[in-house]
Amino acid sequence: MLDHLVYAAPDLAAAQAAFAAATGLTPAPGGRHLGRGTRNLLVGLGPTAYLEIIGPDDEHPADPGAAVPFGVDALTAPRLVTWAARPDDIAAAAAASAAAGADLGPVAPMSRRTADGDLLEWRLAAPHPPPFDGVTPFLIDWGATAHPAASGLPAAALRGLRATHPDPEAVGAVLGALGLRLDVAAGPPGLAALLGTPRGPVVLA
Repeated sequence: MLDHLVYAAPDLAAAQAAFAAATGLTPAPGGRHLGRGTRNLLVGLGPTAYLEIIGPDDEHPADPGAAVPFGVDALTAPRLVTWAARPDDIAAAAAASAAAGADLGPVAPMSRRTADGDLLEWRLAAPHPPPFDGVTPFLIDWGATAHPAASGLPAAALRGLRATHPDPEAVGAVLGALGLRLDVAAGPPGLAALLGTPRGPVVLA
């Protein structure tokens, strides 16, 4: 199932202000990815899904040689860069994704502190750069950690998610191997999410 959408921005404060102006929702502080050079903000999309708005952490830059998540350091404008799926068995799902043409690499442990200092730990299969330009999902397993969407986030409704890619059949094969459904049309690589918000429908792309 869908776990979260990733909206990446070159300026996190500006992205937060623009999102709040468009939706009437102020994203909640998430946490810092120390050593990776990013921090994030969160908006709930239901009890088990959320929107991650991620950008540079100017106070804590990436360690030398570290890959900055989702290519945030190379962005010139905000965009919906990819999405995460949460399978029942992340190792089996990663193998299925690789067999279908989207190799996500090894499953690795990750962690961060919340704004309140609580430790979140999860496992992740998310290579950089992502296969299929991020149109196919990376994988996450929260294990015993409480899901971020359950922490009282400001909430929007995910009304729809669609994608375009030059090879929609190949994308469809990966999605099918993961047991996921997504409307994928031929076109340049991209994702678009329709959100229901206090100020009406908003499209993130």
